Amino acid sequence: MALIMHVGKPNKNALKVLIAAAYVGVEVKCTENFEMGVSNKTPDFLKMNPLGKVPVLETPDGVIFESNAIARYVARLKTDTCLFGSSPIEYGQIEQWIDFASLEIDLNLLAWLRLRLGLDNYVSLIEEASIAALKRALSALNTYLATHTFLVGDGVTLADIIMICNLYAGFRIMMTKTFTSEFPNVERYFWAMINQPNFSKIIGELKQTEVVPPIPTSH
Repeated sequence: MALIMHVGKPNKNALKVLIAAAYVGVEVKCTENFEMGVSNKTPDFLKMNPLGKVPVLETPDGVIFESNAIARYVARLKTDTCLFGSSPIEYGQIEQWIDFASLEIDLNLLAWLRLRLGLDNYVSLIEEASIAALKRALSALNTYLATHTFLVGDGVTLADIIMICNLYAGFRIMMTKTFTSEFPNVERYFWAMINQPNFSKIIGELKQTEVVPPIPTSH
């Protein structure tokens, strides 16, 4: 049985898995005709993930959900790659940056995005807090990247893959050039990674958004 990922149109969480698979050299097939709101509510799907969230990975040995967990599993399938570093300290630092990418970048970006897309009730104070927290995280990342090309060691690791995929949604939908120009080292790092062959063949061409989605008119 091949590795099968249940997901609709690949979002940034599915991209993490596909890019990791490209580096490791394993094939992950995405299910065909998957329809969000339908396919993920079937009894069979809910057996795999009771919350009905995607992506879910079917393996010969069982099922995995949560995108970071799936990406970790895929990254460990080949032991001769360095996606998890080459020493215990590198392993710890990779996990550190995965947490940072999830809790400091993704969480705050998602809060901002949900407000602007009308998925949550728009509250200006919540937006201001989300943007401030995101900028604080980006500033810390920018300082670190002033002296580092990669997050850990001298090559791409899973930390870079997850960080870039979380930033991807921001660059594509929320963060204009005016916004990101405050963080030039983050910009350099992001575009350098996006242009790495294993990233670009999965993500394709990416154009940075020129506008922030407007505040929903119903609020």
